Amino acid sequence: MKAHKPTQVKGHAKSQKWKDVRGKRSRPPITSSELNSSPVVAKMAVVHKASQKKKPSVKRLKNKAKPVSHAKTNTPQSVVQKPPAQANGSSVFKMDNDSNDSMEWKKYSQSIHGNGVKTSGEIQHIIPVRLEGGSLHNCAERDDRRNHAVLVMQKNQTLCFRGKCHLTCLYGRVEVMGFTIEEGQQSYPLFSPASHCPLTIRALENSDQTRDDQTEASPILKKYLTSASRKKLLKNVTTNSSIILLEPMETPLTRFLSSFTDLSELFSPPVSELMSAVLDTPLNGLGMIPLVGAVEGLKMSKSYREALNMVVRACRGDLDGCAVILVCGSKNVGKSTFIRTLINTLLNHTGSVDYLEGDLGQTEFTPAGCLCLANVTEPLLGPPFTHQTTPEHMIHFGHTSCETDLERYLESLKTLWRRRSPGRETTVVINTMGWVKGFGFQLLVDMIRFFPVSHVVQLSHSGVTQCPSMTPEFLRTAHGHQTHPPAVTALDEFTESHSPPKSYTHVIVQSEFQGAGRQGTAKHQRTNELRELSLLAYLSQLQSPDPGPIRPLHTLTPYQVPQSAVALGVIHCEVVPSHMFYAANASLVALCCLGEKVSSKGGPVLLSQAPICPCVGFGVLRGIDLARGLYFLLTPVDPSILRNVNCFLLGAISLPSCILTTQPGFDGEMPYITKDYSFDLTGAGKLRVFKGLTRPSQMGN
Repeated sequence: MKAHKPTQVKGHAKSQKWKDVRGKRSRPPITSSELNSSPVVAKMAVVHKASQKKKPSVKRLKNKAKPVSHAKTNTPQSVVQKPPAQANGSSVFKMDNDSNDSMEWKKYSQSIHGNGVKTSGEIQHIIPVRLEGGSLHNCAERDDRRNHAVLVMQKNQTLCFRGKCHLTCLYGRVEVMGFTIEEGQQSYPLFSPASHCPLTIRALENSDQTRDDQTEASPILKKYLTSASRKKLLKNVTTNSSIILLEPMETPLTRFLSSFTDLSELFSPPVSELMSAVLDTPLNGLGMIPLVGAVEGLKMSKSYREALNMVVRACRGDLDGCAVILVCGSKNVGKSTFIRTLINTLLNHTGSVDYLEGDLGQTEFTPAGCLCLANVTEPLLGPPFTHQTTPEHMIHFGHTSCETDLERYLESLKTLWRRRSPGRETTVVINTMGWVKGFGFQLLVDMIRFFPVSHVVQLSHSGVTQCPSMTPEFLRTAHGHQTHPPAVTALDEFTESHSPPKSYTHVIVQSEFQGAGRQGTAKHQRTNELRELSLLAYLSQLQSPDPGPIRPLHTLTPYQVPQSAVALGVIHCEVVPSHMFYAANASLVALCCLGEKVSSKGGPVLLSQAPICPCVGFGVLRGIDLARGLYFLLTPVDPSILRNVNCFLLGAISLPSCILTTQPGFDGEMPYITKDYSFDLTGAGKLRVFKGLTRPSQMGN
């Protein structure tokens, strides 16, 4: 394969986590585009200071809290309250399991597990103290010369924000989306874009109550602040204080996304939050904008916390073997957020978590249309497009829904499971589709039977389940697409080495956040926009890691691939061979590895069927040279891996329109763009073929 190697993105350094440690105010309206304007920020600061008659003081705990093990008997600043209307879960909690797990959990309900997460029998909802306005002025200081800020937080104080930054814990410990960050660990990138719920940083109780706070904190602050700033913050340091360093963050991902006009405000507060943005604190200018208490971040109710605690307990050794947690529920009930929080919480106790992707439309680590098995070793502190990676094993399905070919969907999942290392003692989290009716429900039944599931977490909303409750008792009589009672599995050979347990723990979590069960309507929140963000994030790996202007894709040097060396297939619709090149040109293709060798007498090799084969990444087929028999390919995949690629698969996942329509440097017509096209012509649209799906009109009596 002749190639001019495009710039590659350097891999992130490995985490050292496991080696080192264990009031809304009245003010003139402002548009989000003006948030980065210095005159506007200065004006807002003047208005804010003039409107304040008295600066609020930092709210602190009146008494020093006892160690976590005594939290049940002495909980200052803590009260039991009903979940708020916009909580991400309710007090409904159901455990359907006839095994001894129930007795175990009664015993466990009296205990506490580490990293600041309570698991007492009666979950106590601690009222957090939001840092905002004057409080931030008292507990935060900025070093303009080195462009960073230091923030001192007390136990249960929170900072909710929009934007992006690097967070380093200098003293104590804080929690973000279930992941505990302690002093001595590496810096972690935080992403809080307008497309998702804002991130919240929460200070936790110090694990060591015998430390000399003032003595230990002083040399730490000395490294990052001037003398005056250091003395001011040192007065706020107590036994349960946490000190964090916040630094601006700019990556190829953020630079590439911000180069598109429609995404330039992605990390700014949306219009609905503009009046709640605090623009006059020491943190402004670092790429993050604090939000006042009127804007709520992710809030966990009793059932949400108990479900997390139950699963974490099982994964820490109570089960024989490794826990396999399957998370299911209808669309837009918070499955992805729950899974990210679960994985982050598990990473507090283990080095890695396996993740099996079963949702084609809203994938976590890859562009849409892929099924994968990934080994997660770093916390997920942002939405999917902020942590696009190459998983251990990946299969390109080519569509955002599996209804076109149910059999290939199930066979792909089973193929991924077989590739999991035998005897691997790692917790597995399985994500599922939001399609829970009809054939989608049958597929869910099959998945629970195929895999050795130990826990099924079922998320619902509006107080009811949108599909039957997936209890072990119900599953004994349920009909799947490939499995039927009383059979336990569809294929005996598949379960010879992975026999599923006779029973599993079933947990119901009710989602009660605002808009549960409905697709987001704000900018960047619709499902098709989220899929485009993930794809753009993947393509951002083509950019140089060094700071500088963004290079449009048409300015990058492509690989030259002989047509005789790779097979070309279209897997989402029927295309006649003579039109295959027209369909593939200027399209996104999956780079796959067929088991057999591709041979040709000189012409192109075309596939007639969709194969189930490993996928190593994606590329843009930016041109085809028929005279020389070459494909021109742009991809961030390493050349050493590209040597094994012998198949290009074209699916229904298309390039975002902004890639083609906003390319700078063109005079006149842009390539690949046309307006003279009518879908009213017969055959102008794609012809979809449904395999293994019988329509009601085709069914007999």
